[in-house]
Amino acid sequence: MEQTIEQKLKALYSLQTLHTQIDKIRQVRGELPIEVADLENEITGLETRIQKIKAELDELEDAIVTRKNNIKEALAATKKYDAQLSEVKNNREYDALSKEIEVQGLEIQVCEKKIKEYGFEITNKTEVYEKAIAHLEERKKDLTAKKGELNSITSETEKEEETIQAKVVKAEQHIEDRLLSAYKRLRNNAKNGLAVVTIQRDSCAGCFNQIPPQRQLDIRQRKKIIVCEHCGRIIVDEGFALEEEEKAHV
Repeated sequence: MEQTIEQKLKALYSLQTLHTQIDKIRQVRGELPIEVADLENEITGLETRIQKIKAELDELEDAIVTRKNNIKEALAATKKYDAQLSEVKNNREYDALSKEIEVQGLEIQVCEKKIKEYGFEITNKTEVYEKAIAHLEERKKDLTAKKGELNSITSETEKEEETIQAKVVKAEQHIEDRLLSAYKRLRNNAKNGLAVVTIQRDSCAGCFNQIPPQRQLDIRQRKKIIVCEHCGRIIVDEGFALEEEEKAHV
């Protein structure tokens, strides 16, 4: 059976009323879902950074071990060449061994210098690492608190939202596809989620622009679907709001 314009308007306004109830429930949660998501992203970033610093510290420790082994090898070689000096038979052999001892001495100096540099880097990176760990623990505590707060609010309102959402699904079945698509488009584009509004103080309740008297009369007759000339929202007369209130109290 074909719906009258009044029935179509009533169905749209009823759907808007349900969506507004859901919007109010979600407003109670405020920015908490965004804050939780931001904290989770920050924690992931901190964990990645900490892993990177730890890998760099491990590399520096390995580099120190390598340099210390090089020093041991250089000392052993120096000891061997020192022993050979007493057995040289000519100046050429003496000079060659002296040169090798000098090279090993330079290798030891380079390694000791590098070990000091690596130690300095380790000290600085360890300080950064410990601060990052402490910051991570703080953010994890913040996340636990925010999640607890969000879960508390969600658990209080979840059942109510599910009940209203079921009514939304049912209400949408009574609206033709073309009108429903237009309604959803308007709702998505509106900051306050209002696609269907009433006349309030001779103005559109969506954008608060004045509605001419003749247009108000047309709206109250409920014989055609009229949209606001300024914001494009569907306007219904204030009687629909009273009818919805009466229905809610039944």
